[in-house]
Amino acid sequence: MFSNLSQLFNRSNKDLRKRIYFTLFCLAIFSLGSAITVPWASTVYEELGFLEIFNLMSGGALKSFSIFALGVTPYITAQIITQILQMDIIPYFKELKEQGYTGKQKINKITRYLGVLFAFVQGYIITIAYSGTSDVFTILKTTVVLTAGTCLLLWIGDQITKYGIGNGLSLLIMAGILQSMPTIFVNAFKELITSGTFNNVVGILLFVAFIIIYLLIIIGIVWIQLAERRVPIQYANRTNSAYGGHQNFLPVKINSAGVIPVIFASTLITIPVTIVNLLKKQKAIDFVNNYIVNTSLTGFILYVILILFFGYFYTFLQMNPEEMSKNLNKSGAYIPGVRPGNDTSDYIGNVLSKLTIVGSIFLIIIAGLPILFQKFSGLSNAVTIGGTGLLIVVGVAIETYKQLDSSLISRSHRNGTRR
Repeated sequence: MFSNLSQLFNRSNKDLRKRIYFTLFCLAIFSLGSAITVPWASTVYEELGFLEIFNLMSGGALKSFSIFALGVTPYITAQIITQILQMDIIPYFKELKEQGYTGKQKINKITRYLGVLFAFVQGYIITIAYSGTSDVFTILKTTVVLTAGTCLLLWIGDQITKYGIGNGLSLLIMAGILQSMPTIFVNAFKELITSGTFNNVVGILLFVAFIIIYLLIIIGIVWIQLAERRVPIQYANRTNSAYGGHQNFLPVKINSAGVIPVIFASTLITIPVTIVNLLKKQKAIDFVNNYIVNTSLTGFILYVILILFFGYFYTFLQMNPEEMSKNLNKSGAYIPGVRPGNDTSDYIGNVLSKLTIVGSIFLIIIAGLPILFQKFSGLSNAVTIGGTGLLIVVGVAIETYKQLDSSLISRSHRNGTRR
């Protein structure tokens, strides 16, 4: 798997190493900014509830009220919304989608403006709900700083994508999560071994089991992220012998939606939690805590249903069976034994439905693990296991490795051709 990485240190790949160094430099800037707290704002000492997922993605910057407290979450929200609008909901966005590169540039521009708007709104709400200040001028100052922090991260992410390695925004999210992980293991070590709750032998065994479970979760995530169903396809007037006997496939991932369903579900359930925190109505707070937050039975069931729903919704949004059928027909390809047109569309839709069930169940397990762990382990919220963070880290790491490996292979082929 890593055989091509040895080529990274060849003289011919000096520019590629520079791109890696540039990426690491940008991630270091993000890490430094995450530690700079807004001067006139106080650290959030109360529990963030469902906002913990966004705190994790920002490397704990939300809890410390850092200048990067919002991370790139507002832009991700804007991106998801514009993707939904490109369906038949608003004709203008569908027209832009069909315009190719020009339309894509316009959509990206709209997404940026929408992301900045969301950053301002989210910054304003979070400042009121969690900063502990009621001064209007201070609230506005904090909101502007948080919005500016998100804008800076978007620019840094663009620079990584352009001059570095991998997708810049995804790497920033991954860096934020990795930044939080050492604290989790330190807290686990303290509570299991040095706190005195368990005797030394039991505490050490529990800590070792904690690490092993983490590793097993990572292995499971890697397997699911790489797993795919290969639908065989053939091209009209072409035979396999023309390609050295190689069969062509249409790859369909088990988890095509990635982590988006979990983020969507968390965002929706965060809305009532945030509203009651703003209203400061005790009855409303009690209702949300008893029936909507993830620690309640009904809240957990609602969370699971939302993940399942958005798993289907986003998968079919990203991989529209009708469009895939049309693209196959345009390229002169077909699925053996399946008629082109509606039959092909139905066949692909059936495959997607079955795979989405498996992928959504996997997401539910990953998203539910930290909740169930906190419920039954008796450990504090500072110690968590598995979860969405690991899914994001592994997914981004795999995609970045694939891009780096692909670049090295193409370079070695070019060098071989020159020789």
